[in-house]
Order: sequence, then C-alpha cells, then structure tokens
Amino acid sequence: MAEATLTEERGRLSIQRIFAAPRERVWKAWTDPEMIAQWWGPAGFTAPVVRVDLRKGGRYHFSMRSPEGQESWSTGEYREIVPMEQLVFTDSFADAEGNVVPASAYGMSGDWPRELLVTVTFEEHGGGTKMILRHEGIPAGEPLEQTEGGWSESLEKLANVLEEGFATSLTAKPGKQEIVITRIFDAPRDLVFKASMDPELLPRWWGPGRFTTTVDVMDARSGGMWRFVQRDAEANEYAFHGVYHEVSPPDRVVDTFEFEGMPGHVMLETVTFEDLGGGRTKMTNRTVAQSVEDRDGMVQSGMEEGVNETLDRLAALLNELQGR
Repeated sequence: MAEATLTEERGRLSIQRIFAAPRERVWKAWTDPEMIAQWWGPAGFTAPVVRVDLRKGGRYHFSMRSPEGQESWSTGEYREIVPMEQLVFTDSFADAEGNVVPASAYGMSGDWPRELLVTVTFEEHGGGTKMILRHEGIPAGEPLEQTEGGWSESLEKLANVLEEGFATSLTAKPGKQEIVITRIFDAPRDLVFKASMDPELLPRWWGPGRFTTTVDVMDARSGGMWRFVQRDAEANEYAFHGVYHEVSPPDRVVDTFEFEGMPGHVMLETVTFEDLGGGRTKMTNRTVAQSVEDRDGMVQSGMEEGVNETLDRLAALLNELQGR
C-alpha cells in the first residue's frame, strides 16, 4: 500500500498502487460483490447495491450513496477476464434500472462519451500485489481531476479493507502476562480449523519456513498430548509439547505450550475460530505466560517475525487447499 503514482494523458487516467495483500485477495476484492461493497466509492460514500455477472459479456450494476443520501449509478460490460491477472470493462453512467444515461443526468460537466473503458492489471509484488488501473475516455480538465480524486479515495478504502483482512496483529501490553495474536483468513472456518489440527497438514505451515516440522504426537482431544519437533538446515532440533485441555471443533482449542529447551516455562494457549461470513475466518490466539518476564522474553526473541511468517504460510496453504 506504500506506493501510489498517477499519470494523466489524453483523457486516460493511470493509477499504480501497491497493496499489502496477496494477489488472490485483491482480485476477489474487485470481483466479489460483498467485497466490492466495502470499498466502492469515495470517502464517506457507500455502495448499497452491487450486482456482478462475472463473465465475458456479463454486466455489472453498482450504486453509490453520498453522505447526504444522494444516489448515483454506474454500469458496464466485462470485455476481458483473466483470473488473477486482468479485468477489462466498460464504464457508463446509469439509472437504477441499469440503463445507460448521459453524464449530464448527474450534473456532470464536460464532453463525456456514453461509454468509457477501464483496464485493471494485477501483479505479484514482494508478497503483496501491484495493481495498475487505466481509465480511458475521461474529458480533460475538471472531470479528469474529479475522477482521479474519486479513484484515489476508493483505492484508499480498498487498501484498508485488504490490510484489515491480512495483517497479523500481535498485542503484548506492558506489565501483562498475555500475548494476543489475530489474523483473518480468506477461508471458511471448518477449513481453517482442519488445517490447524490435522497432523498431515500442520507440518506444512507450523513455524518459519527455515525449519521443517515433524509431528511426533498429536492426540487432539481433551487430556490428549501433542509434541512437535523442528529441525533447521544444520539438523539442530527444537522440540515443543503440551496437553490439550479442550478441543471443540470448529470453535476453540485450549492447550499448554512448553519449549523443551527451557523446561518449566509453561504457557496456556486459547485459540478461537470466528466465522465472519463470506468464507472468512478470524483466528485469535491468546497465550498467557507464567510471568511477565516469560512473556517479554518470548516477544523479544523475535516472536513477531516468526508469527507473521507462520501465519502467512498458513494463509498460502489455505489458498492451495481451495484451489487458488
């Protein structure tokens, strides 16, 4: 999200934006009606109606509502769809029934054509996504400036939606023994729970990528034991174990966590899985240490970097399991 550039030439608006989210997520934000409704329109505007027929020759029909309650509509036809790579569609002012109307119907000045063209491309970019948007046919002068402002505010809303969904949050308040980690995954709750508790899937994401993980024991029931062993490139081993206090699919897991390299420092983990609807799941891990010193030692050991990489690997696995 850190980079945005703008160029204007001969009625063409070109905006480049870097989003801190995987390409699959950005694509979905442009093609899924529920996600489009979260960001479409300038700041303060809402999108009460979003209809999408995502196929070549299919049409879309969107409404925007201003903070004062005034509604405007747009429509167009999808000319080209290359999943995860490119969207090409026309853009026209419309009425509530989806009929194309002139720009003057909304008091717009300038010599607007009845139909404009929008091309959006998506490229992987260092773990995020580079999006390039080109909007062609806009009259020069004030209309071009207004369109640029509208897109910039809309894309800022999009960035916030994407970051909310994919940023890992780690909270460790001073003087407290607790660490709270949250992450929203673009996957249904049952699948997130399965990937978290299946001994065949867990080694594919548990821990940073520089380690391999072996499940020694995983008796996922109340009173059951677990033990995982990690190995680095030099064959050094690091083992962890604990006891399951509660396993309630697909809502909640409570267990203990102990690094065998520092025996006696036991932590209690409570992991919850919240169904957010729309195929999204919020996972929250609350870990309570025996002392503030133990908690601070974990945080200072580079825990945040390891957690981010681990949950990024889980997100990638979830995408793979869903055929993305």
